[in-house]
Amino acid sequence: MQTGFFNEIASTAFHTSGWTSLSGCISHRSREMVHAMPLVARSSFRPLIGLGNPHLQTVLPAISRHMPLLPWSRERLELMDGDFLDLDWLNPGQGRLLIISHGLEGHSRRPYVAGLARAATRRGWSVLAWNFRGCSGELNRLPRFYHSGASEDLAAVVTHAGKTGRFEVMALAGFSLGGNLTLKYLGERHTSKIPVGAAVAISTPCDLAAASAAMETLQVWPYMFRFQKDILRKWALKKAMFPELIPEINPRCQRTFRQIDDTFTAPIHGFAHAEAYWQACSANAFLPSIRVPALILNAADDPFLAPSCFPQEFARNSTWVHLEVPERGGHVGFMNRWGSQSDLWSEVRAMEFLESFCPA
Repeated sequence: MQTGFFNEIASTAFHTSGWTSLSGCISHRSREMVHAMPLVARSSFRPLIGLGNPHLQTVLPAISRHMPLLPWSRERLELMDGDFLDLDWLNPGQGRLLIISHGLEGHSRRPYVAGLARAATRRGWSVLAWNFRGCSGELNRLPRFYHSGASEDLAAVVTHAGKTGRFEVMALAGFSLGGNLTLKYLGERHTSKIPVGAAVAISTPCDLAAASAAMETLQVWPYMFRFQKDILRKWALKKAMFPELIPEINPRCQRTFRQIDDTFTAPIHGFAHAEAYWQACSANAFLPSIRVPALILNAADDPFLAPSCFPQEFARNSTWVHLEVPERGGHVGFMNRWGSQSDLWSEVRAMEFLESFCPA
């Protein structure tokens, strides 16, 4: 996302009293209920002084964290349906492999992906950060794109990595949409040559319908505007490639995820409408089937999430699914320090969890 856009949001967060006083998507009482959970009773995250605002936590890591260019090596994975995925490898050795799934309209070079990848390699892991269809800088071949439930693509990546014969164990990490996709994949219990030992899902909209509704609120319209712009730009490119398959749209009528998913995402991927898509793909429905240690790391003040994205009742009684809810952190934020050379709290926490189940 563009720096100027985020600077505008950051300025608003500093100077608009309504934003600075925003408490997030969960009420104070609900936050107390979440923090009372026995699995992760108290989170250790503490934001930098002055950066407790959820929008600052969401925006600043993207604009102020200038990650050094990592020595990625790219591989193209050809899929059975004639499409492709671009995979970016870092420190491709042997032993433990971390597979990272990015968020909506992201890619493998985003600072949050690069940050976690660097944290993993510092601990001796190999990393595979894959780009969803159409997100690697080159439009994919088929009419379809990626979506929140496209776990078949993650399955193809995991299978491909397993076939290299270089790794003893794999772990998964996903951000936002990629977190939902990761949890869905785990709940479907795909088989792979190399076992998946653990997973982390960060800032994950576990209930897609509720999260979509949360994104219609006034306080998050700048983010939605940016997502809309990126999605409609790709929509136009697809329309040029497949004029008979991609419908004409009025951009003024595509301002919410409900409108976008009803018009494009659902029908192009075989769902009757947005509600059917959300119901079929929301991670919450797949949590009971997960049999791999999985950590959901969602901040209580995340402006993108709704209360049902915090499955506290389920996690309280689950053997496999851990839920940690820091009081602050925003969306894919968790900024506890300045500078680009240090790992952020979420990166340290994610690796701590994964390594507890995937020791060297």
